[in-house]
Amino acid sequence: MSLYRDEAIVLRTHALGEADRIVTLLTRGHGKVRAVGKGVRRTTSRFGSRLEPFMHVDLQLSTGRSLDVVTQAETIGAYGRRVGEDYTLYTAGTVMLETAERLVEAEHEPAVPQYWLLVGAVRALATREHSPGLVLDSYLLRALAIAGWAPSFTDCARCGAPGPHHAFAPAVGGAVCGACRPPGAAAPAPETFTLLAALLGGDWPVADASHERHRVEGNGLVAAFCQFHLERRLRSLPMVERI
Repeated sequence: MSLYRDEAIVLRTHALGEADRIVTLLTRGHGKVRAVGKGVRRTTSRFGSRLEPFMHVDLQLSTGRSLDVVTQAETIGAYGRRVGEDYTLYTAGTVMLETAERLVEAEHEPAVPQYWLLVGAVRALATREHSPGLVLDSYLLRALAIAGWAPSFTDCARCGAPGPHHAFAPAVGGAVCGACRPPGAAAPAPETFTLLAALLGGDWPVADASHERHRVEGNGLVAAFCQFHLERRLRSLPMVERI
């Protein structure tokens, strides 16, 4: 048995037997890890509450044949309760966790940029730094960009013609010029393109000053772009409460 230590954010859990729980983690140094928390469902467990979704933790794990085992857990960021007690935060956060698990497919392969992006997004949700919908859309755009699907919101995604342009096609990669515009492409407002570019680039003063109608239009485009490139629907996305 070998021991290792790592920081992680808890993506999801499910019951194992009468008292144990399988925990899916996104760790800083080991990528996605599935581990067993022995006895964590008992009320006497020393660290059961630390192994809940959205928790940012410092863990010690022992290597197992198929699943590792959590032997110690210390809290870094107690985001689980703050996110879980607010429906709007919870639904947005659930989409983030599902997306991270989808994008980081292989286990025990480091995905450091995805890890830090998710930690920052969950922290921003829990501390209510920005509107939950904006935090979610920014996370989705930036997570996809890290995975190799960076959208364009200015130049044409197909031919590179300088923008701004007036159409958006998820299958093409974002903004498209009139010559490259496929049938059925959306025609968002220029302010929506500005908002999406700000969310991708982390320009929060611009994003926070955006109008609600452009946020609504933008989140529809982000959802379409995300689900096209992930190739399967995010099960948690329809539950997101947009206000």
